Amino acid sequence: MAKDYKAITGDISEYSRELTKLSPDAMKGFYAMAKGAAADGAVSKKTKELIALAIGVTQHCDGCIGFHAKALHDLGASREEVAEVMAMCVYMGGGPALMYAADALRAYDQFAAA
Repeated sequence: MAKDYKAITGDISEYSRELTKLSPDAMKGFYAMAKGAAADGAVSKKTKELIALAIGVTQHCDGCIGFHAKALHDLGASREEVAEVMAMCVYMGGGPALMYAADALRAYDQFAAA
């Protein structure tokens, strides 16, 4: 079954906005941490997004895969860069990582086709 990462991230975004209305302080804190962690520094924003995608794969998080695949596409990461990082996920995580690594490449392709 193919997953639609645009739909997955859209749905999560919708409900994240609801959480922000209901718990604004907590969500503001989360988004501030995300912004600070992802900012360019000694490690580039693109490299940090590749790391985040890898963590999403190893944690089997469809939402993380979708959001970070989109961010990587928007930052100009190549399909080959994503594939090499996914190969490391498979190496470190075995078969379960392979299933989500394939999905991460699918997510990247879906955002690239937009």
